[in-house]
Amino acid sequence: MKSDNTFRNISVSLISIWLGIFALLAFLLVVLLSFMKNDSTTIFSWQFTLDNYAALFSSLYALVFAKSFYIAGACTFFCILLGYPFAYILARKVERWKEPLLLFLIIPFWTSSLIRSYAMVAILKTKGVLNNVLMHLGIIHHPLQLLFTNSAVMIALVYNLLPFMILPLYANLEKFDNRLIEAARDLGAGKIKTFTKIILPLSLPGIVAGSILVFLPAMTLFYIPDLLGGAKALLLGNLIENQFLLTNNWPLGSAISVTLTLIMGVMLIAHWLTSKNRERGDFL
Repeated sequence: MKSDNTFRNISVSLISIWLGIFALLAFLLVVLLSFMKNDSTTIFSWQFTLDNYAALFSSLYALVFAKSFYIAGACTFFCILLGYPFAYILARKVERWKEPLLLFLIIPFWTSSLIRSYAMVAILKTKGVLNNVLMHLGIIHHPLQLLFTNSAVMIALVYNLLPFMILPLYANLEKFDNRLIEAARDLGAGKIKTFTKIILPLSLPGIVAGSILVFLPAMTLFYIPDLLGGAKALLLGNLIENQFLLTNNWPLGSAISVTLTLIMGVMLIAHWLTSKNRERGDFL
């Protein structure tokens, strides 16, 4: 028993030290840098300023924020639209094929998402796989211009982030109590009413969790807009990358990063409060 406690304390201490140095300390440095003044010779100067945050309210950066929210929101919507039926079938309908389908879902994670994004280029380009198949089937007569468009960015984002929507939904739906469905049917509810009144409300925690896991990365996966969107797709991730690597404006890049972290924090707090209120309502 004593050895178990010692192992636990050592493990927790090591993990806490690791996260404290490489996560918390790094984030605090970014926060500090966001309040400093830009200096082209020394990256930043030790002068406190709020100009970096004030700049985010300009029309240029507001447009990037709005476009990022739009793309991330649309990506989240399509992931729910595609992921919910798959997660429901996986959790409720197929016992025999559950493990193979889960493996099929996880297999793409064995390959780098950057490599998978390059594969999307080969599929979506003018003489790529998709256009060749569609022309061979006679569906189209001229190649579609998909690459370097917002549509290509959306397809790649949904492809890369869909598993992050399916897995939380699957975990939520798998724990669903079948007696609730049986009770609804005994009371005369049809399939649609049972789904809208019983299944969908109880699966909301999985939807919210999946939405958070999809929405935030959709705004920050900078290499996908770079590869598939070209100069037409400037999202928050690309904006942060450009500030650090191209314009060398580290304070402004830090301010955008802190703002994005605050957005994530607000979403997590909203999810936590929603979960607490739902649990309190179920208890009452």
